[in-house]
Amino acid sequence: MREFRPLAAALLAAAAIAAAFPATAQDNRLARGKYLASIMDCGGCHTPGVFMGKPDMTRPLGGESVGFEIPGLGIFYPPNLTPDRETGLGKWTEADIIKAVRTGVRPDGRELAPIMPWRAYAALTDNDARALAAYLKSLKPVANAAPAMVGAGQPAKAPYFSVIVPK
Repeated sequence: MREFRPLAAALLAAAAIAAAFPATAQDNRLARGKYLASIMDCGGCHTPGVFMGKPDMTRPLGGESVGFEIPGLGIFYPPNLTPDRETGLGKWTEADIIKAVRTGVRPDGRELAPIMPWRAYAALTDNDARALAAYLKSLKPVANAAPAMVGAGQPAKAPYFSVIVPK
């Protein structure tokens, strides 16, 4: 019986520590949202500098200043996904974010850029969609306005890549 006392003491200590610092449901939801943003590669478009090969990880998901042109549609610049009230999603509710991610429609009724893979993201479970939205709302706000989209044939406001359709 003596040989089990150290093990029992260690197990009791671990249980006491776990009880003192329980993971909350919100912590779990934010961790899930961060995981989803990572595997959905939100940062692959929405982080400053990413298209130039130098992502600015001091401003993750803060919006990109380099856009891409889709022939016949215009030039699109990935917007700021942080909760900054002036340049990001700060005025959007979690429901607004979920709707945009799942349906491609912003709160103002405009459609997201066609390159945004919302059709794939429409399959998110309710819990995952809420987790992603909660995570985006939890980020440190980054004041960074991505250039506005410009229509086909309009002059660019910032650098962009062009999608060339083969003939």
